[in-house]
Amino acid sequence: MRAGIVMNDGTKRQRRGDTRRRVQETALALFSEQGYERTSLREIAEALDVTKAALYYHFRAKEDILISLFEDLNRPIDELVEWARRQPPSLETKQEFLLRYSRALTDAAPLIRFMQENQAAVRELRIGGMFKDRVTALMDVLQEPGASLPDRVRCVAALITMHLGLLTLTEAEGDPESKHRAVLTVASELIAQAHHASAPPRPGRPHTDPPGTTGKPPKEPLTS
Repeated sequence: MRAGIVMNDGTKRQRRGDTRRRVQETALALFSEQGYERTSLREIAEALDVTKAALYYHFRAKEDILISLFEDLNRPIDELVEWARRQPPSLETKQEFLLRYSRALTDAAPLIRFMQENQAAVRELRIGGMFKDRVTALMDVLQEPGASLPDRVRCVAALITMHLGLLTLTEAEGDPESKHRAVLTVASELIAQAHHASAPPRPGRPHTDPPGTTGKPPKEPLTS
């Protein structure tokens, strides 16, 4: 066989991977532009300039494309959650988690924007349940065991700040780094408030002064 037409397994896998990514990117662009419900597999195939049968080789349904996108873009976040679970549950761990999470969100921004703009459709799809599981895993990392309701709200607000802040500030004035830093600062402050409010008093050091005391050393008695 001539060397010029030989294609090894590695080359075939790379070409399949490239085609798969093209399908994902094209489909997500159409979903975002037209809406998920109004986009058909036929339109995706036409945009790719391939036959519908060729598209079926990679994905059998629109939802399969969405799920593959979610799994691919969230793989780094899965790894980040596993990393956080192996660390001490300190404020420093949570702050580092938020920093790394903000970087991972940058790559997933197109999918998050789509999910935000197509909430009704997403709720009816498997990806809606997958996203809820993802939020639950993130909350397990960020909130303290037995956290009060206000502290749980602070953790939820931190996640919302991360998700929506990075998206809605895209068109706002300022350079991307400054906007990213502002979003991260606000989210970190919320987590710090929740962490300190939930932290138990240190042994030997009461969290508050005992009733009837000021925490100051007593004054010397007056002598006549």
